[in-house]
Amino acid sequence: MASTRQIESSLLTEHLRYTPLTLLDDIINTINELVSRAVDAAEQGLLAADPANLGFDQRARAEKRVVEKDGVDTEWMREEARREIEEGVHQLETLLESNVDKNFDKLEIYVLRNVLHVEEGLVDWVRLGHYENITIPDPNSTVAVPTPESIQQLRRKVQETRKLHAALQKTVKRNEATLSQLRSLINPSAVDVKAEQHSSSPSRDTTGAFTFLTNTPSAQSLGIAPITSTTSPSKTINTPLETNTSFTLAQLPALKALLNDLRPKLAEIGDDAAVKESDLAKERRMYIENQTKKVLEKRGVEIGEEAVEVGRRVPPEELAALEGIVEGMGGNVERDRMEE
Repeated sequence: MASTRQIESSLLTEHLRYTPLTLLDDIINTINELVSRAVDAAEQGLLAADPANLGFDQRARAEKRVVEKDGVDTEWMREEARREIEEGVHQLETLLESNVDKNFDKLEIYVLRNVLHVEEGLVDWVRLGHYENITIPDPNSTVAVPTPESIQQLRRKVQETRKLHAALQKTVKRNEATLSQLRSLINPSAVDVKAEQHSSSPSRDTTGAFTFLTNTPSAQSLGIAPITSTTSPSKTINTPLETNTSFTLAQLPALKALLNDLRPKLAEIGDDAAVKESDLAKERRMYIENQTKKVLEKRGVEIGEEAVEVGRRVPPEELAALEGIVEGMGGNVERDRMEE
């Protein structure tokens, strides 16, 4: 079980959006960065200064070292000055960092104990702003507690529902546009008629392209009234075509049931119920059969009681050629007889 200190830290973290130690670490890091910048600036300033101005020439005379008459430092003096400056800057940086750590550790302890702190008895009674109007479920209830997976699934369902809603709205608008175009073909609106009447072509027909479906005498005899659009709620639109269509569709199941009852009865009746051939039809059939037999006999096909196989079907071109040959042979025989 979490301790009171951990609960307090979690409460402050949720309220501040960051942990208390993060705030203190940011403060300490900022101070350390400022100290580092100050030390670097001091080092650069000392290195850029003349060693003689820093007192290195006086120390050289005290140590009885060779110094030029005009007081200009020599190379050894500059090297020694650079080394001592680096050592001194390092010591200064170490001293400042030590003092910063020691004093800001005290600041951290003070802030955690007195500033970023909630009394132990008040931790369980603190309610943050985003906790308002939240119902905490009873742990003893049988209602399923939402899980991250279930919440993610619900979020996806909401997204898909929004997509479907947008698609349905587009479909509704598209269907409304199509219906308005179809209505204008049967009965143009008053605005369109008025605009066409004031147009430059007076001979143009102001009726719809398909008004003949509802305005002709045959349509009126069937009870199909013209479709009129009105915005007045007191007026009603008579649509006998819809009424007739609905009535016809309502009678279809009964007709299907009657048809299913008649089919087995027709199968039982069989050929006895066939309509007898009339005398005129029989006479015509006999005439066609006799003429067919005569044609076949002329062409050398013997017709018996049984069916005759006449071989392959002769194309019309071959048949015409054969008839021409036969006629030619018959003409020569008659000419020979006349000469005899």
